[in-house]
Amino acid sequence: MDIRDVVAIVTGGASGLGEATVRNVVEHGGRVAILDQDLERGYALANELGRDHALFVQTDVTSEASVREAIERTAGAFGTIHAAVNCAGMVLGQKTLSRNGPHSLETFSKVVQVNLIGTFNVVRMAVEQMAGNEPAKTGERGVIVNTASIAAFDGQVGQVAYSAAKGGIVGMTLPLARDLAPYGIRVMTIAPGLFDTPMYDKLPRAVKDVLGATVPFPPRLGQPDEYAKLVNSIITNPMLNGETIRLDGAIRMQPK
Repeated sequence: MDIRDVVAIVTGGASGLGEATVRNVVEHGGRVAILDQDLERGYALANELGRDHALFVQTDVTSEASVREAIERTAGAFGTIHAAVNCAGMVLGQKTLSRNGPHSLETFSKVVQVNLIGTFNVVRMAVEQMAGNEPAKTGERGVIVNTASIAAFDGQVGQVAYSAAKGGIVGMTLPLARDLAPYGIRVMTIAPGLFDTPMYDKLPRAVKDVLGATVPFPPRLGQPDEYAKLVNSIITNPMLNGETIRLDGAIRMQPK
């Protein structure tokens, strides 16, 4: 799929991995709808990139009505959708059992709702739009890129909810790809390691350096544009389908 012809939606597109992806797609000639809850950052990014290249739609990925509106507005502005990149997510740490008692069921449900169910909610409605596209020369009509985490494989103490949600994203990658193959729609997942995103904004530089040094190579935190480059490669390479790629510098997380 030629990225110059691509219309993409990017959830969590106003910051971090999502913002880097938005910028990469526009830089290479595509058009993007930024789906995010953050009004200020979303509008600022869309205005910076220009209305011919970017659109902001405030979106709650857990809401069917909100996601449907975002897809309809994107198709109305840019004609259709070829790619959906799911970067929206949240992190809440809590042990299964602690001095405060058992893990909050409400917290567990919220993390799964946003990270896993929110991802599937976007996928299921995006592919409905993609299925009506004219196939490219490769036969493709669309591509989905979901975001898991190395926590799906190396979950640490206190990450039971997050790991379960991200593990669910990994687990649904192949069946999604198989479900959507007859429509010419590919599905891939990226599992990032330690990346310098807003989640780490409150950490001192020295602490970030210590975290980065735990990565075998390169011994640093990943940069959002490195995630975006992989998204670009997935969009443009038709043989990438049904698999999860660890983007982690070979780190394997310790229990804590």
